[in-house]
Amino acid sequence: QLQLVESGGGLVQPGGSLRLSCAASGFTLDYYAIAWFRQAPGKEREGVSCISRNGVQMRYADSVKGRFTISRDNAKNTVYLQMNTLTPQDTAVYYCAADFIGAPSAGCHYYRALDYDYWGQGTQVTVSS
Repeated sequence: QLQLVESGGGLVQPGGSLRLSCAASGFTLDYYAIAWFRQAPGKEREGVSCISRNGVQMRYADSVKGRFTISRDNAKNTVYLQMNTLTPQDTAVYYCAADFIGAPSAGCHYYRALDYDYWGQGTQVTVSS
C-alpha cells in the first residue's frame, strides 16, 4: 500500500519549535518532489513549502520564510519540516504530499495541490499559550 504518514505535530507555546516528519511506505520518495500544505479551521488549504526531487530547490511561502526549513533524507525515505518561532497563526493540520517528477533536476512548487499524487492523513499543530 502506497502511503505517506506525517508525525511530529502537537501543542506548543508561541515561540516554540516542532519538527514534522513525512515518511513514505510502499514507494520510494527518490522520484518525488514533496510539499507541505496546511489547513486551518475555516480557511482554505495553503501551500507552505516544497523540496525538489534532488533536494536542491527549497521554496517557502512568505508567511513561513525564515522560520521553517524543509529537508529530505532519501535513505530514510522521509521528508522533514522544521518549524521555529511558531505563532498562533501557524495552527493548522499539516499535510505532506508527493508529486512524481520525471526529470531529476526539476524544481518544485506548492501552488497546485492537484498536481500532487499522494497525500498523508495530516498532523495537527496547535500553537497556544
